[in-house]
Amino acid sequence: MRRDSKLSSILHVLLHMAHIGRPMTSEELAGYLTTNAVLVRRVMAGLRERGYVASVKGHGGGWSISCNLQQVTLRDIYEAVGSPTVFAMGNRVDHPECLVEQVVNASLASAFLDAEALLIARLGEVTLADLAQRFSAIYPDSTHLPGALHVQSK
Repeated sequence: MRRDSKLSSILHVLLHMAHIGRPMTSEELAGYLTTNAVLVRRVMAGLRERGYVASVKGHGGGWSISCNLQQVTLRDIYEAVGSPTVFAMGNRVDHPECLVEQVVNASLASAFLDAEALLIARLGEVTLADLAQRFSAIYPDSTHLPGALHVQSK
């Protein structure tokens, strides 16, 4: 089963956008992800609805960050991209007649819910600014890399 990389992808382009500091076209953003600009526009539309990005049409237009990176968490972005399913695992049969399978399903469902709640809570503890600062701490000389994020630590 293929993993859903929408959250990772959008975080990737958001941090590039924060670094570049000018509006970026869907085509430019798609280039960072080696994907189609139409897909980028679809995902960015959800972020625009929440006020995290803005878009301007025409020459010099494109997508830009319109939020405070210190106030937006990874959970906020996760929810903005549609809260994709966290785990690919699931029960073999949703409504089994077998009593053994009912017990297995109940145990797995409980474990999955606990793990998902823990992960989503952790996403709520990390801001976009945290990601930017982490990158700068690991790659302090990244200013020479094209499109590489560089945020000064405070």
